Amino acid sequence: MITVWPQYLDKNLSLNEGRKVSKEIAVEEPKLQDIEKALKRLNLPYSTQKERSYPGKWYEKSGRILVESDKPKLELLKEISLKLQEIKQ
Repeated sequence: MITVWPQYLDKNLSLNEGRKVSKEIAVEEPKLQDIEKALKRLNLPYSTQKERSYPGKWYEKSGRILVESDKPKLELLKEISLKLQEIKQ
């Protein structure tokens, strides 16, 4: 299982704040629903946990998604981010 926090894909955050992908492929303020759409289009099984807080922002309930994948985490995050760009256009 790979944990995907919306912060990993957020263009507005720095690497120190939690972004894991480059700004070129990151998206602005990704929502759990958008990430779910991207995962459906990528045909990846997942489960959503809406009441979870990203450790760096423990006071916000941003939620997270657990994805079943054998791919390396960064590769998976890049695929999700690119799919999010398609969805948001």
